[in-house]
Amino acid sequence: MFNLFNSLMGSGPAVNAAQAVQAVAEKRALVIDVREEAEVRASGKAKGALNLPLSRLHLTADPNSGHFDKRLAEAKKAGLPLYLYCASGARSGRAAGILRSYGFAEVHNLGTLGAWAQGGGAVQR
Repeated sequence: MFNLFNSLMGSGPAVNAAQAVQAVAEKRALVIDVREEAEVRASGKAKGALNLPLSRLHLTADPNSGHFDKRLAEAKKAGLPLYLYCASGARSGRAAGILRSYGFAEVHNLGTLGAWAQGGGAVQR
């Protein structure tokens, strides 16, 4: 079902969470939580995740906005893949499209924080 949802939302094929966890641990990728801060406080986030809420992503992902996130800028310069998640996979799908529109080449919708944890990723509270 999630693969069908990803296809319909244009967020790309589902990714292997264990491979994403490994790539992030080896600093070959960046994991991004696009949920709002209150959601992150309530449930934690992927260890090492950058929290860039979808509601402000147009500012933090735009190199010309003056609010371009430093870690995101470094990841773009290095050409690192980005793995995104949210509560259901819907916002991270929309966020993937936004990031691609700003020139991020390799953006993957991981789906949920639960997928990260199932792939062996640590969750920090």
